Amino acid sequence: MNEYPGLVATLAYDGLCSFEFGIALEVFALPRSEFDFPWYRHVVVGVDQGPMRAANGVTLLAEYGLEQLAQADTIIIPGWRGNDVMPPQPLIDALRSAYARGARFITICSGVFVLAAAGILAGTRVTTHWRYCEQLAKRYPDIQVDADVLYVDSGQVITSAGSAAGIDACLHLVSRDYGVQVANRVARRLVMAPQRSGGQKQFIPQTPVKKTTDALQRLMTQILTNLHLTWSVRIMAQEVNMSERTLVRRFVAVLGVPPATWLQQARMSLACELLELGGDSD
Repeated sequence: MNEYPGLVATLAYDGLCSFEFGIALEVFALPRSEFDFPWYRHVVVGVDQGPMRAANGVTLLAEYGLEQLAQADTIIIPGWRGNDVMPPQPLIDALRSAYARGARFITICSGVFVLAAAGILAGTRVTTHWRYCEQLAKRYPDIQVDADVLYVDSGQVITSAGSAAGIDACLHLVSRDYGVQVANRVARRLVMAPQRSGGQKQFIPQTPVKKTTDALQRLMTQILTNLHLTWSVRIMAQEVNMSERTLVRRFVAVLGVPPATWLQQARMSLACELLELGGDSD
């Protein structure tokens, strides 16, 4: 466990992607009274001076300016105001300086375009929202763009796919710093399944699907509290009064993977927790 993971700085900017911004605050800024060890320190850093208007109309003021990035151990870029919008030079300079001294980065969705514009991703494997991958690869041919994964951990830089994949990327960093057990406890407080692996494919919908998630959420909760039981697709389908085919379609539509794959990932996550605690998975 990293006993002191240091200062996390999340960027705010005019045109802010508020969902991606909220992910960072929820994971890193929320007080964690459930833990008996120090959590991250967190600050919001304004790219622009004065009030900044988020994409959903919310206006916010940041307590700190770009100079605070010189103190940050981890910098989070929660999207960007436009893939074709060049980041301001002061931001680029601050990011380059932070990278040179070893600061870590997480980009969520289109936030990777900011690091790419700063010129610090050459030869690095990255990802972004599947809709932007081709654009990113064409504009920056020296970057290795992987369109199929939820997030990529390249060591100093973690890049995530669209929006909600940012949760997985942030939880992955928590896992690196504090271990899988702590990351999964944070996930449970978020009322979500354990952190998904980065190699899981992004879900690209082919046809409109009504995402009726209540039944799936109940089923997932039941499974997660009884992972030692036998859970075939047939048994899962019976629990929610669906046909097996419908259940598989719903899982893929909502989670991007079939139920058997999700179950395997949940059990692997539990096994990692038990190994960290010195137990076994039997």
